Amino acid sequence: MTMAVTGIVFIGYVAVHMIGNLKVYLGADSMNDYAGFLRELLVPLLPHESVLWALRVVLIVCLVGHIGAAWMLTRRARAAGAMRTSRGHRVVWWRSFTSRTMPTSGIVIGAFIVFHVLDLTVGTTGAGGFRHPETIGGDTRYFAYENLVAGFQRPAVAVFYIIAMVFLGAHLMHGAWAAINDLGVTAGRSRRVGWIVGTVLAAVVMVGNISIPLAVMVGVVS
Repeated sequence: MTMAVTGIVFIGYVAVHMIGNLKVYLGADSMNDYAGFLRELLVPLLPHESVLWALRVVLIVCLVGHIGAAWMLTRRARAAGAMRTSRGHRVVWWRSFTSRTMPTSGIVIGAFIVFHVLDLTVGTTGAGGFRHPETIGGDTRYFAYENLVAGFQRPAVAVFYIIAMVFLGAHLMHGAWAAINDLGVTAGRSRRVGWIVGTVLAAVVMVGNISIPLAVMVGVVS
């Protein structure tokens, strides 16, 4: 259940995050205003960046729970070993490509998250010309657009991002199916609908995110 609930939280987050990222196609003002909106949400009722930090805490808690649940499930699966069908054929627990790559994709995604935060949030990985927010005359200006473009103008970073998004897509596809099982959805039609929705969402997130570094590298976004 923990794996399913935290997985659903992450699916929702990456979908919303992708929508925000796609604002890069609307230009610098649109994306930078969105970055400011996230940091100023519910201000002055709450302090600056309060909602953003609350979201980060929730995501960290979910990440810890997700990794812990994954570790436990992996140990149980290995302890159980392989199963046999009624025909005596060996059926290992990683029967599909996405399930086989779940541990690998999880590690790649984890490494990507750390780098991505350091690169485009903290600005400590050498994203050429990284610009921190500037406050002039009481108004704060953000440079999410400029930092994103500068980051993806480095081919190695763009390629790493694309690879990570492929792994993310595979992870989401299998995760959606696993969540359906963990939540006890047994009706055939509901399971099919859930699988289709999860697969389509995973594909949209993957393609949408991959389009951004490609657009930067070919000069569509600059």
